[in-house]
Amino acid sequence: MRFESYTYLYLLGLIPLLTLIMMWTEWHRRCMLKRLADKELIKALMPDSSVKRRWTKFIFLMLILTLTILMLARPQMGTKVSHEKRNGIEAIICLDISNSMLAEDVTPNRLMKSKMLIENMVDHFSKDKIGLIVFAGDAFVQLPITSDYVSAKMFMNNVSPSLIRTQGTDIAGAINLAAKSFTQQQNVGKAIILITDGEDHEGGAIEAAEEAKSKGYKVFVLGIGTTTGAPIPQQGGGYMTDNTGNTVMSALNEQMCRDIASASGGVYIHVDNTTAAQERLNDEVGKMQKGEMQSVVYDEYDEQYQWVGVLIIILMIIEMLISEAKSPYFKNLKLFKKK
Repeated sequence: MRFESYTYLYLLGLIPLLTLIMMWTEWHRRCMLKRLADKELIKALMPDSSVKRRWTKFIFLMLILTLTILMLARPQMGTKVSHEKRNGIEAIICLDISNSMLAEDVTPNRLMKSKMLIENMVDHFSKDKIGLIVFAGDAFVQLPITSDYVSAKMFMNNVSPSLIRTQGTDIAGAINLAAKSFTQQQNVGKAIILITDGEDHEGGAIEAAEEAKSKGYKVFVLGIGTTTGAPIPQQGGGYMTDNTGNTVMSALNEQMCRDIASASGGVYIHVDNTTAAQERLNDEVGKMQKGEMQSVVYDEYDEQYQWVGVLIIILMIIEMLISEAKSPYFKNLKLFKKK
């Protein structure tokens, strides 16, 4: 069970509040009646009054209110697996998660900025397929290529440098793995979106980009950070130091990023604290050839609010049939005790 809008669920806090008000009202009512007359006289003056009937009506009203809030939140259950034909592209995102991506020369840091950029890019997609590769000293597929954007965002939330123990920056490994991760679909634009600070420790990135170009893939390189650089924060506090005790400064290697993009026939885009990189990437990806693809969609849920609405109507009818004063037509039917 899931809800389309969880905001309405906060209104459920009204239920205990209204219950407390009802309890106080009943207590206050008893106190006032005690002041007017003794218990036997009250029974004689109010023969059809019943606390249980009042509480029963109140419980029904609270059930109606609860179900109304749930209906507004649009309860949904299960998933539909639908097969759709879409005109789009395939994009594999290669995200650098080496320790240098924790540098804070962009806000809040390089890695968080990259994740926000990817999330915005996924929001921009509608008929495309997307995959995610993370890399540092090694590279592995975090999310196989899919049209399930919900899963893409979920996997993004779990990305951190701790996913890969081998530190370093193997850009070539990431590009080669991305080139093997596309589908066999023909006549569809295929893009490798590489997000990195360009500190290539393993070599071979240019050759990997050229190999990708020979297969018809473009590499869009998003260089994140500044050329002046910034220190790399450590979990325990302070900054990373080298063997001599000096603070390590991590700087964006723009030339490397440009060379990789050029070798693949792609585009280099510098990522800073503005939205310019996002807009440029959307424009460049939008120019790619779109082809018809068979997509499996998982994020469609069956709406359940109709059944909740029917139950609300039934409860409202029952509540209206219950009165605080006993009906003369049912004098001999004692469902509730008198007060």
